[in-house]
Amino acid sequence: MKFVAIKEHHLYNKAYRQGNRFVGRYVAVYVLRDYMAKKLMIAHPQKRFVNRIGLSVTKKVGGACVRTRAKRIIREAYRAIEKEGNLKTGYLIVMAARSEIVGKKTQDIEKELRLAFDKLGFFQTRA
Repeated sequence: MKFVAIKEHHLYNKAYRQGNRFVGRYVAVYVLRDYMAKKLMIAHPQKRFVNRIGLSVTKKVGGACVRTRAKRIIREAYRAIEKEGNLKTGYLIVMAARSEIVGKKTQDIEKELRLAFDKLGFFQTRA
């Protein structure tokens, strides 16, 4: 299933300013509670909370092809983590690629995202 994207620029800024952050070697992750989560849950076909995802890759990383690849591997790494079903929902998640991401594999990014979500307390604890 496709992700629900963050489309408004002010939400990126809000996540950068007010969100909890983890800055790793390849990716910086910003997490903030989504104030629109309830409305999105009502509109969702399965009536459940979803995370809104934002990806940011600057021109410092490289040309258009390199930036697109960076976005693809970040998206795929997040998809692999989300598939397990133990991420908290109802949040804004902004993932900003850093220049070290060039030439890295999805597994490297997935490992760093797991570390980031663990440090941010973003995994649900099963009782």
